[in-house]
Amino acid sequence: MTVDILLLRHGPTLWNREKRIQGRTDIPLSAEGLAAQAERSLPSGWQQAAWYSSPLQRAQQTAAALGLEVQLAPLLIEMDWGEWEGQRLPELRQQLGPAMQTMEDRGLDLCPPGGESPRQVQQRLYRWCEEQALQASQLTEYRVGAVTHKGVIRAALAAACDWNMLGRAPVKLDWQRAHWFRWQQGRLSLVQANC
Repeated sequence: MTVDILLLRHGPTLWNREKRIQGRTDIPLSAEGLAAQAERSLPSGWQQAAWYSSPLQRAQQTAAALGLEVQLAPLLIEMDWGEWEGQRLPELRQQLGPAMQTMEDRGLDLCPPGGESPRQVQQRLYRWCEEQALQASQLTEYRVGAVTHKGVIRAALAAACDWNMLGRAPVKLDWQRAHWFRWQQGRLSLVQANC
């Protein structure tokens, strides 16, 4: 069973502009973010896919602006950044010093105080992919799209490319574009970035 999955990041928020870690803080799209969605469109062939959204309002607003009818998928919520939500990385690095570098050197296992790691995000993403495979078990191919978050998409990229989240990402992702993954035999692969 093959499930083709198109992942799309939500539009910009005020916290994005301020370069704050949003995590699960439920920030809406900014006025500019809402306006920017009017210029976006889905890649050809994806309009009729089954669509899902993170339950956070910025993802739901993006889906609505794209004219998508979505089912909410709690497993697609952004990474929980715990005590770091609302902070900026440069300030955290200055405040925590070497302890922050030690944390960042953990890559997939970086876990902010009171939060979750990218590896844990991968685990819930896998559960969602398995749910999609079960729903489509009578079909040979199935397409599904999701409006989600940077942390979820980076976790998918790490899984698809065997990237431990240390150093540069193996593929430079444009966050204004969609990214096409494939779930097959319990594994994610990257079909096309930046659709």
